[in-house]
Amino acid sequence: MRVRELAEWLAATFEGDGEKELTGVAPLEAAGSTELAFVSNRKAAQQAQASAAGCLIVPLDFPNPGGRTLIRVAEPRTAFARAVVRFHPPAAPTPGIHPTAVVHPAAEVAADVEIGPLAVIGEGARIGSRCRIGAGCRIGKRVTIGEGSVLHAGVTIYDDVDIGRNVILHSGCVIGADGFGFVMAGDHYEKFPQIGRVVIEDDVEIGANSCVDRAALGVTWIGQGTKLDNLVHVAHNCRIGRHVVVAAQTGFSGGVVVEDYAVIGGQVGIGDKARIETRAVLGSGCGVLSSKIIRRGQVVWGTPARPLKEYLEQLANLSRLGELKRQVNELVERLARLESRCNAARQ
Repeated sequence: MRVRELAEWLAATFEGDGEKELTGVAPLEAAGSTELAFVSNRKAAQQAQASAAGCLIVPLDFPNPGGRTLIRVAEPRTAFARAVVRFHPPAAPTPGIHPTAVVHPAAEVAADVEIGPLAVIGEGARIGSRCRIGAGCRIGKRVTIGEGSVLHAGVTIYDDVDIGRNVILHSGCVIGADGFGFVMAGDHYEKFPQIGRVVIEDDVEIGANSCVDRAALGVTWIGQGTKLDNLVHVAHNCRIGRHVVVAAQTGFSGGVVVEDYAVIGGQVGIGDKARIETRAVLGSGCGVLSSKIIRRGQVVWGTPARPLKEYLEQLANLSRLGELKRQVNELVERLARLESRCNAARQ
């Protein structure tokens, strides 16, 4: 693809050799003369001069004293991501049902769906156009999957789950398993029936070995455009808003509400019925207590989670404990010597 063509496709402007042919994409430090790379921060801008990349996607104000071939955009990382897709388009589904797959006669499967080996499609399931169902997937009764969605190998979807369009579920996902609900009956626990549902809206991506539990009553909800990393657990009756991003190994207890555009780091633990308001940021490893509210746009860290400035001040204080201990020990020794001299004077 020529630089000129790529710039037009990105609705961007270019400088330099618009006829240069690009064959692929690469990191800034490894790109060759026919490859595309990008510059998105100050450090990358310093490395750009030494890069052999044939073309760079750069910010609008990027200096170009050497007359390099550039494509200028407002958001280089986003533009580069789109360019990657242009050079490496996702594989289109190969329509057909593998001979070893089991599809219930009462299931509705669009004609252009790809269903891999040993997949099982339950009664009343509806699979939309252009979907890809990987090997060994298990899709329960009355499951709906919207058009263009991809289930990688080994995904399990329990009964009565609704999945929107263009959803990606990576291997090992379990959607719609029972929530962790039990009641004490005398001296033992009895299961609280989990009869709710799971709804996953359009354009959601859920990483490998993540679990989204069905509601006890009602719905566990994952909003449009939300992205969950690997090993994330969403418990019963949670409501995750639109365009939320959640890093790996985070766990949501039952009834948690996360509003739109929140950002949640890795290994975060969130207690039951907590609320994370829109555009809040939870730093990696922090813990949110049950029923706690993290306010709109707030950045929190630590356990229990607290405002970042307060958390950093406490860390600074902790780092001084060793010196404070030494100073206290010195004061204790000086006091002991003073007391000894005073006692000697009295005698």
